[in-house]
Amino acid sequence: MIQADKDKYADVLEDSIHYLENRGFEDIKADFEGYETPKSFKKAGSDISVTPDIVATKEGRKHYFDISLKSEKPNLLKSKWLFLNTLSNLKQHRFKLITKRGHYKFTQDMLEDINLTNNALIKI
Repeated sequence: MIQADKDKYADVLEDSIHYLENRGFEDIKADFEGYETPKSFKKAGSDISVTPDIVATKEGRKHYFDISLKSEKPNLLKSKWLFLNTLSNLKQHRFKLITKRGHYKFTQDMLEDINLTNNALIKI
């Protein structure tokens, strides 16, 4: 999700963190109270920075998670997903999207627009 939506969907972020903890993920970093903030990536020559919603490890492999919810700025969301997907492919990590009921169609359409249909969606 983009920074503007973080406060609005804090409950979804908390549910996602608990879901990942129950699935055996460790060393969870999230932009949420009580957790360490994940590393941000800054675009050279501009003020834009990209921060994954959740970063966790499982069986020695790092996973980047982004929460997919309906947004008023879908282009920012698409560029964030493309960046995180490229980063995870370069470093042999995993990138997955977490979505919830009512946002699944939006997420599918967005993934088709940017040709990331092979990513696994986690439905909460």
